[in-house]
Amino acid sequence: MCGKGFLECPNEIKPWWWNLTVKRLHLSSPLTFAPFLSCQNVIRILREKAFDQAPVTNESGEILGMVTLGSILSSMQEGKVKLSDPVSMVLCKDFTQVYLTDNLGKLSCILNRHNFALLVHDHTKYEADGSVCPRQMVFGVVTAIDLLNFITTHEGQDQPQS
Repeated sequence: MCGKGFLECPNEIKPWWWNLTVKRLHLSSPLTFAPFLSCQNVIRILREKAFDQAPVTNESGEILGMVTLGSILSSMQEGKVKLSDPVSMVLCKDFTQVYLTDNLGKLSCILNRHNFALLVHDHTKYEADGSVCPRQMVFGVVTAIDLLNFITTHEGQDQPQS
């Protein structure tokens, strides 16, 4: 309930960074994969870039899910996929999203229960036929190390402004 913003997280004394926004993390631009990329290529790229997970998006940038090294491994162990299969066969669709305007306290609560959160931004896409489609763009993947790096880098300094 806390991670979804329905309840305030139970923490009587809020740390100095609690109400700062996720925007303050200054995350690097995201790495995304096309759904037809092979699991083998995804593993190679994740290793090269030193990532454990990344979003998978279609041609229009719509988020289809997340791929993790763990999801590929478990699917291979269970015989559900081969290295040559498309990454779309191992997508995790159960992930938590945060926005640049969410506070780091909410993010902290999410990261207590999940390994990562997907940083998204809503936008509106106008189609050729005049229809309007709400979309979400991927801005990054946030992990506990991102939050810890921010806290330790700014601890003891003049507190950053949100």
